[in-house]
Amino acid sequence: MARPFEDRRSAHQKIAAGLRREITRGDLPPGTQLPSTPVLMEQHGVAGTTVQKALLMLKEEELLIGQPGKGVFVRGSTQQAISPVVYMPPAAAGEPYRWISEADKRSQRGSSKLLKVAVVTPPQEVAQALGLDENGQALLRKQILLLNEEPTELTRSYYPLELADGTAMMEQRKIRGGTPTLLNQLGYPPKEFVDEVSSEIPTEEEVVALQLPKDMPVMLTFRIVYSDDERPIEVSLLAKAAHRYRMRYRIPVP
Repeated sequence: MARPFEDRRSAHQKIAAGLRREITRGDLPPGTQLPSTPVLMEQHGVAGTTVQKALLMLKEEELLIGQPGKGVFVRGSTQQAISPVVYMPPAAAGEPYRWISEADKRSQRGSSKLLKVAVVTPPQEVAQALGLDENGQALLRKQILLLNEEPTELTRSYYPLELADGTAMMEQRKIRGGTPTLLNQLGYPPKEFVDEVSSEIPTEEEVVALQLPKDMPVMLTFRIVYSDDERPIEVSLLAKAAHRYRMRYRIPVP
């Protein structure tokens, strides 16, 4: 028989978790006023300080906002669904990076900030996916993707040196249309990608880059992009704030 298991989180964390789920799934839409502190105290059987701690957590996550003399209101919205497949095709000639053009379709402002370009010894799982020998190296391009100036995704993308060497990918600057467009021009069009998505405790780098509130996990995607003949041309680690975004996949059934 399985042993009994209980939620050992503090009371304010449990309350915040319940309210957060109602907000992110749309049951408490933006502009909704939350019940008063006394009402929440009675609903959950806790003290006022516990309720205030729960509300503070959600304010720090920018899901709630307090209006003096009026109450506490839902500031956030349902999680934004991001469909990875729309970003995979190379941009057309003269067109911007698809992160920017797709954001524009949603009336958002997409932008990116290039953080680092360097030849590195990649993490083990990246090296294996790229088929590198022990101590093999790859090109790393690290950037932050933003929506309406809000950091959305920390992207660490690795490329085989034999593809990147001598190209604009090696330079500390953005590439018009993004690396998929450049790789396509070089004769390596993206044909397929494989995603492994997990929820993980963020590293310090991810917390700072994504401006995460305390104890918020990240949604981590490990992505391998293949070209013709199943040749891996890019392996990426993509970290998103788990409370703001969700992944949307539409997959035809064979």
